[in-house]
Amino acid sequence: MENLRLLFAAPSLSLQLLLDGVLIGAIFALAAYGMALVWGVMGLINVAQGELVMLGGYAAYFLYRAGIHPLLGVPVAAILLFILGWALYRVVVFRVVDKDLFISILATYGLSILLQQLANGLFGANVRTAESGFGTLVLLDGAVTISEIKLVAFAAALLAGAALIVFLKRSRMGQAIRATSQNARAARVMGIDTDRVYAWTFGLNAAICGASGALVAMTWIVHPYLGLPYTVRSFMIVILAGLGNVFGVLAAALGLGVAENFAGFVLGAEYQAAFIFGLLVVILVWRRFSLARQRRYLT
Repeated sequence: MENLRLLFAAPSLSLQLLLDGVLIGAIFALAAYGMALVWGVMGLINVAQGELVMLGGYAAYFLYRAGIHPLLGVPVAAILLFILGWALYRVVVFRVVDKDLFISILATYGLSILLQQLANGLFGANVRTAESGFGTLVLLDGAVTISEIKLVAFAAALLAGAALIVFLKRSRMGQAIRATSQNARAARVMGIDTDRVYAWTFGLNAAICGASGALVAMTWIVHPYLGLPYTVRSFMIVILAGLGNVFGVLAAALGLGVAENFAGFVLGAEYQAAFIFGLLVVILVWRRFSLARQRRYLT
């Protein structure tokens, strides 16, 4: 309660938490873009979403160790993860597309454990970070500070969302992805290779996660067990925003970032993860009752 009273006594502290939450939420939005894409097109909930973010972080870190600025590592991480995503689809994911949703959850959960343990074996469990070299903006005579890398991540999230919209609307593959998401059977009748569309979709998802992970490595840290919180956050954001709603995903991610930041300050950092999982339960219960009301209204 002392921390809660402090928020009311120091408005600049509330402003600091609000700005940090908004900027953090932009990074959450990147991973959620990909989950919404895969879920909407393939009908698949990717439990390995956070592990793809983690691998993107390692890609940026090792590029940084090789002398490449981690900001330049963002597109490289996206390309590398696109290739990995395509390979994962061809080896594993294509087997569970159009299957029961529970089967896809089990399959991608197995992938998440595999990627996590491979990262632990190859890179070790040590915490790593890629130094961006960016400074800090000081506002209101030092009462509020903003990390410049968080501003860069916020801009990257907006650019990624805009690029995704343009790709889906203007490119032939993007139009094929949209057609497949609306009706896969009709798309096949019209001559669209839906298997290739699904491979592209999963690859794009991995690329977006790779870019997100590179930003995470610059902004915070990266380690093999980083993935689960990002998977849970992405799932919550998509549940709130709905499928096919890029602007809704961004708004939900920003809201989650703010809520998580305030909860971490009020409850303590040790309860921040508990807040995330508790919020997931609340959202799922709310969606359950919301859908039940809609069914009663329609009948």
